[in-house]
Amino acid sequence: MLPFAGGPATDLDHLYLTLRPEPLIGKEEFASYYRSQVNEVRGEDTAAGLWLKLRQAYGTLPFRAFLMGHPGVGKSTEITRLLEHVEDQYVGVRLSVSAELNPASFKVFDVLLLMLARLAERADQMNAIPLEGILPAQLLSDIQQWFGTEQITRTGTRTIGAEAEAGAGVKGGSPWAALLGLFASAKAEMKYAAERKTQTVEYRLQRLPDLVDYCNRLIHVCDQTLREKTGKEWLLVVEDLDKTVISPPQLQELFLQYGNVFQDLRVNMIFTIPVWLAYSSEANRLPLKRYTIHDTPVYDQQHNPHESGRAAVQAVLEARVSPSLFAEDQMTRLIVASGGNLRDLFELVLDAGEGARLRNPLARVIGPDDARAAIAKMRWEYLRRLGQSPYDLNPITYPQKLERLLAVYNGASANDVPDPVLYSLLRSRAVEEFNGNGWYGVHPLVVDILKDQQHLKPQDPGGTD
Repeated sequence: MLPFAGGPATDLDHLYLTLRPEPLIGKEEFASYYRSQVNEVRGEDTAAGLWLKLRQAYGTLPFRAFLMGHPGVGKSTEITRLLEHVEDQYVGVRLSVSAELNPASFKVFDVLLLMLARLAERADQMNAIPLEGILPAQLLSDIQQWFGTEQITRTGTRTIGAEAEAGAGVKGGSPWAALLGLFASAKAEMKYAAERKTQTVEYRLQRLPDLVDYCNRLIHVCDQTLREKTGKEWLLVVEDLDKTVISPPQLQELFLQYGNVFQDLRVNMIFTIPVWLAYSSEANRLPLKRYTIHDTPVYDQQHNPHESGRAAVQAVLEARVSPSLFAEDQMTRLIVASGGNLRDLFELVLDAGEGARLRNPLARVIGPDDARAAIAKMRWEYLRRLGQSPYDLNPITYPQKLERLLAVYNGASANDVPDPVLYSLLRSRAVEEFNGNGWYGVHPLVVDILKDQQHLKPQDPGGTD
């Protein structure tokens, strides 16, 4: 959660308080920093579409969906807005796969168990736990047996699997207390186990249908209790599956090989996924409907300044940073260089502000040289992303990417037909997607790179100049 600073930063030394990249989770910080203008230029209000679907689903069948968009586009913040809008009907439980599991080795059963563990923890926090008669001891026994008798150990001698204390107000010897302890032990294993026995993984995958059944049985009793206590339903939000630490094969295994698992779970769910997966050649096999939060344009399709897009991004920035901290035209310059991506924009402004103070301890504003240095640093990062990526399923060379970048820039026929090259460029954010109409644009920093490499003319528009 952001360290709430009570308003926009008014000096360069305190930019870090309001420009941290974490999503807006708390109500106070959301009210202070969120600006709705970005949704007005994205072509559609995706969060509004989702809460309409959730309201229609309430009391009927579970609603399940994928939410996608570039990292830094504001997916998690829009989820906060969504949960706030439907809080009269749903209790949201948010979990991060990249932070709460081992991103290098998690399996589908880890995701299921994490979802179940976090739901149980939230029920415990709300004092909405199932009564002992509703939670039969047999279900606890079944879940314990599913884990088997193996102990998963880390490299060395330390064993993961310590007993956890019961939740507040829960009898230590009750089935619910035992269940919370089991989940706590499982979460430790899932996050910290560096090595797993092959036979253990195979055993658990073979018994995956049993786990789905146990999940639904526990979800059912927790849902009954929540409805009786509050009249609400559970909504699980699984975030951060778009992080670069999670490889394409992992995501394909999770949603293509085992996609039916999530279709069979009887609970409302939203997963955030990367853009490339939703537009891959396997997209038609994805088990859930997709909703997109599009990028915010700083140029239109003809490479003219997109004034409303820039104004929307500026409104977000001014909620966090006083305009008085920028020399003339430098705020706009950094907004354009960000390509409308809020996470990139915050990083650019932070770098420029820190650079200003390092070059001159008395500096009070971000000047042209400070902005230029921050932009050059991020441009180099974007150049590195254009190389071969370990996340591409098959090697894609720079000449292949270059050809596609020029086709997108020039609006060539069929440049928007998805293929592995476009997926790679979307993943690296070299190409952005705008306005709900499926049109693509080359990121301004990448336009600069194409100019430097003489693939575009110095006077060609669309860059950071």
